[in-house]
Amino acid sequence: MDNNFSSFEDQSGQPTLKDHLIEFFELLIVFAAIGSIIYWQIAQPHKVSGLSMYPNFNDGDYIITDKITQKFNEYKRGEIIVFKKKDKSDDYIKRVIGLPGDKIRISEGIVYLNNKALDEPYLKNNKYTQPGLYISENQELTLPKNNYFVLGDNRNVSSDSREWGFVTRDEIKGIVFFRYWPSEKIGFYPAQYEIKN
Repeated sequence: MDNNFSSFEDQSGQPTLKDHLIEFFELLIVFAAIGSIIYWQIAQPHKVSGLSMYPNFNDGDYIITDKITQKFNEYKRGEIIVFKKKDKSDDYIKRVIGLPGDKIRISEGIVYLNNKALDEPYLKNNKYTQPGLYISENQELTLPKNNYFVLGDNRNVSSDSREWGFVTRDEIKGIVFFRYWPSEKIGFYPAQYEIKN
């Protein structure tokens, strides 16, 4: 018996289930390509691990990092960045304190930038800043070109530029600009930075 009927064919000329499936998978490929471009070039989600930025960012917070803005602008003091040190496996989240050309010094628990003590309003706890292996008490460091001095907001537990030195521009993945979890803390996160006069 000759049977010309197939479940994927529509004798009326309307699109078949097979046509719809092909169109659906083509659409998925397009969305995957767009998503990949956004992920690698424009914005990237990250999960905060640890308490180095507490209480401004907590362990388990989910953030979005802007990867494109700083391709056309310079980083600013107070901005929170995500970066990956070349000799370490993890991504880090820290606050930019010193820019290229700045002079940094830590003395009696206070950070000095270009010989002025910093007023750091974002520090709610652990305001006392200990020196570290890379920068000792009263030692002044001058940041080279394309290098940044970064610190965690929770100074007592943060591993940062005090321990392992400057962060290069090439190591920076982007600026934290939005937190999307937990729900009660959803919102944009602007830079905060002032110098005591």
